[in-house]
Amino acid sequence: MDIQLEKQEIIEQLLQTNDESIIASIKSLLTKDKKDFWEELTPEQQNDIKLSLQEFADGKVSDFEEFITPYLSK
Repeated sequence: MDIQLEKQEIIEQLLQTNDESIIASIKSLLTKDKKDFWEELTPEQQNDIKLSLQEFADGKVSDFEEFITPYLSK
């Protein structure tokens, strides 16, 4: 698929239409605000992340070897 060709075809179709709803829909798609993923998380997910970041800042971390060793010895 040639992206430039696809864009040109869409532009040509847009220029040929007088349907205001199509134009409004395209405009809405192109000007749609990018959502911040944080706002899409639940409050519980946000709290879990905040807690994890605080634990990291407090030095409450372990390396991967420490973490995985108990699971490997089962």
